[in-house]
Amino acid sequence: MNNQPYLSVIVPAYNEAKNFHKGTLDSIYEYLQREPFSWELILVNDGSSDSTLSLLEQFAASRQSVRVINNPHQGKAAAITSGVTESHGEIILFTDMDQATPITEMANLLPEFSRGYDIVIGSRKDRKGAPIYRQILAYGMIILRGLILRLPIRDSQCGFKAFTASSARKIFSILAKIHPPRVLSGPAVNPGFDVEILYLGRKLGYRLAEVPVIWTHQESKRVRFAQDAISGLKELLLVRFRSLTNAYGLKS
Repeated sequence: MNNQPYLSVIVPAYNEAKNFHKGTLDSIYEYLQREPFSWELILVNDGSSDSTLSLLEQFAASRQSVRVINNPHQGKAAAITSGVTESHGEIILFTDMDQATPITEMANLLPEFSRGYDIVIGSRKDRKGAPIYRQILAYGMIILRGLILRLPIRDSQCGFKAFTASSARKIFSILAKIHPPRVLSGPAVNPGFDVEILYLGRKLGYRLAEVPVIWTHQESKRVRFAQDAISGLKELLLVRFRSLTNAYGLKS
């Protein structure tokens, strides 16, 4: 394996023992092994309270090009940020442990980098199987995103995104200053995280491509309709406020 792999795949994990036993990490690893380019798989434990950490460590110990980062529980955003910081790839991709969008979909994202794009995101083709409240949240987010941030993206929330190393490091270095680490309790999903990444990418002038991907609804106790709707609106307004007050330190 080269000193600098072509691809870094980051998988954040919080209480993911159930998904681990379903073989989701095995499917990711086996797919990557068939690729002709060099890669690394970075598993970030987000302070799990179940057996996730030991399972990840056992998985990494018996496989090449896999490593584990163990963090206190700070939420998905912090887990991905630490993965980006520790990555070495020319391209950095993050994907969810439940594989709602399977790793095989990266075959649709990676070619866009050779066309000059800096950020390539998965856009769910449809939301079949998703509860009605999830669909309402999704379409509400599209409308609010356009009104508040003027961000012309169909699906900002799909957990399947890839970046050039330079764009990822610039964006996440800004986020690290805005969102200092803090220990949390219970499930912590920040609905504004994905939007803020893409908003910063656009403000920084990076070229962004949105690519249709397969997505299968996975049941999660971490999604709460009323709380997530309010939190989503609040996060959009905060991103707008930070931009207006130049909290990101970007030129207009």
